[in-house]
This record gives sequence, structure tokens and C-alpha cells, in this order.
Amino acid sequence: MQDLSDAELVERAQDGEHDAISILYDRHHTRIFRYVRARIYDTHLAQDVVGEVFLKMVTHLPEYREMGLPFTAWLYRIAHNHVVNHIGRKENQYQHVPLVMAEAVNSRKDNPAVVIERQLVLEEVQKALARLDDIQREVIILRFLLGYSLKEVAAMLDKSVAAVKSQQHRGLLALEVAVK
Repeated sequence: MQDLSDAELVERAQDGEHDAISILYDRHHTRIFRYVRARIYDTHLAQDVVGEVFLKMVTHLPEYREMGLPFTAWLYRIAHNHVVNHIGRKENQYQHVPLVMAEAVNSRKDNPAVVIERQLVLEEVQKALARLDDIQREVIILRFLLGYSLKEVAAMLDKSVAAVKSQQHRGLLALEVAVK
């Protein structure tokens, strides 16, 4: 069942196959966690938000209809809404996260000078990202931190590919200016 598309898995999940839900979770958990973790500072809160995202996915899966957008766009929209709700409720309590992701924790054999240099660069990029407008930041995070294609990002943000390209270009220019 692992080789089935998201659409096929959703259909099976809607027919009551619990294994299909598990596969959807396994397939998308890491990227959704990375997205949430890039927006919410607290790892435990990010894990809670991801849990809420997947709970909402399971709860609303019976009503899900593709309607020309991929399943990932729908799932990302749920994640985005949960992040916005959490940040909005507690605006002053949460900061943007360092760009280091959970599975990229440095090993003990890393040279401390390299680790510190890497962290300093990441902190500079994080500060620069904070200066972007919301849509540019979303595009940069989705494209370069999470690795989504232009087409996928366009679907997630309900924008044209050309609009995403434009926001990506503007965002990269703004990042370049910000880090100089």
C-alpha cells in the first residue's frame, strides 16, 4: 500500500482503511513538522500543533474532496491555519525558530568551530527571513527549507506558479540585501 498515491490513500482512508491513514501520516509528518517548527519556537508546542493538524486531518478526511488541488495543499493549509492561530493567540510568547531542524542535530564528532559558524549563519538567515513580508517568507520556507516544487507551493498558497516565482524572486533579493 506504500506505493499508492495520496489520492488513492485518501480514497481508501475514506472507505475506512486505517492503514491508509497511517501511511498518509508517515508520508507527510516530517514535512509538516518542519513547516510548523520553522514558524514556532518551542519544539513541544510544535509537536502539539502537528498533532492537532493530523487530528484535524483524520476528523475531516471524510469530507475531503480533491477539487483540483493535491492532498498536500489541503494538509498544508490545515497546518498553516493552526500555526497562525497559535502565533496569533500568543504573539509575544513565541519567536521564530532557528532554522536548524530536529533531525539535523549536530553529532558529537562535528568540529565545534564548524558548528558555531553554521549556527551564526543560520541566525543571520533567520533574522533576514523575519524582515520579509509574510507571503515571501512562506514561499522561501516552503521552497527551500521544505523542498516543495513551485507547482506545489502555488497550490498550497492558492496562487499561480508565476506569482510564486515572483514572490520567490523578491524574497531572495530581499534576503540578499538583508544579509549584506
